[in-house]
Amino acid sequence: MEKLSEKEKQVLRELVKGLSFCKTPFKEVAEKLNLSEEEVIEITKSLLKRRVIRRLGITLRHNLAGIEGNAMVAWFVPEERVEEVGNFFAEKDFVSHVYTRKTYPEWKYNLYTMIHQKDREKLLNLVKKLSEELNLPEYQVLFTQKEVVRKSPQVY
Repeated sequence: MEKLSEKEKQVLRELVKGLSFCKTPFKEVAEKLNLSEEEVIEITKSLLKRRVIRRLGITLRHNLAGIEGNAMVAWFVPEERVEEVGNFFAEKDFVSHVYTRKTYPEWKYNLYTMIHQKDREKLLNLVKKLSEELNLPEYQVLFTQKEVVRKSPQVY
């Protein structure tokens, strides 16, 4: 893995804090770092291209936006299909996270997806359809009970 330059690290730290909701958010970052707006944009593009950053986006507080169909779905996926199924889910707009995790004798689920729909009924219908489409009958739907929100951004 290639090392990041100091400028790249500085820009990355600012991006992690979050961009301002304004017409020129990269200009604000540039001013904080004593760089040009163009430099910040080019560094950001490079970080995206090199997959240091996967994407830039907003964090939607689903519950405040009236989206009540939020659930972590734990799937049992045969090991030889984990990559295929994980990539399938990662491409879906209604899935915000896809993870693999270690299994245990009492918990066999190895692939986790965070799925969002307008309400619980739509989510359950979608999960059932996905289960049938992917031939993955073993899963657990874990609905969000309460969102715990960080008071300040995490900076590395």
